[in-house]
Amino acid sequence: MTIEISYESKIKLDIPYEYIINKMVVASLDFEDCPYEAEVSVTIVDDDEIRRINNEYRGIDKSTDVLSFPFNEFDIPGNFDNIEENVDAFNPESGELLLGDIILSTEHIIEQAREYGHSETRELAFLVVHSMLHLMGYDHMIDDERKDMEDRQRKILELEGISR
Repeated sequence: MTIEISYESKIKLDIPYEYIINKMVVASLDFEDCPYEAEVSVTIVDDDEIRRINNEYRGIDKSTDVLSFPFNEFDIPGNFDNIEENVDAFNPESGELLLGDIILSTEHIIEQAREYGHSETRELAFLVVHSMLHLMGYDHMIDDERKDMEDRQRKILELEGISR
């Protein structure tokens, strides 16, 4: 398992962010019964940088809490059955499944924790799980998909003892 974490924000989170990220990446993969060792990149940036990335890649000129850039498409979210058909889905050196990139905003982690009345630990854990589900093909654009994704997020966080 390779979880590459880069901290590029000037604003410091006063929580064990590396531990939380690692724990939630693994918990998400375990919950979805991912049969492969995986590779995920997580970058923590400030609002200006996430706004720039959001504008460049999505054409949306505003900051956001998290961006997910999946490397693979899933016919069925969380179903890894046919992933081996795509040879580019795996790192040729390590053999690990390339899941994708997660970009997180420090300001949004801090502000949303305050707004929702929970800890920064809980907010970071939630955003990592949310993004991991995106990397495994889940989305929330349709109401049924949103409910399924929210249910999975809640269950993963509960299994890891993280509550509001």
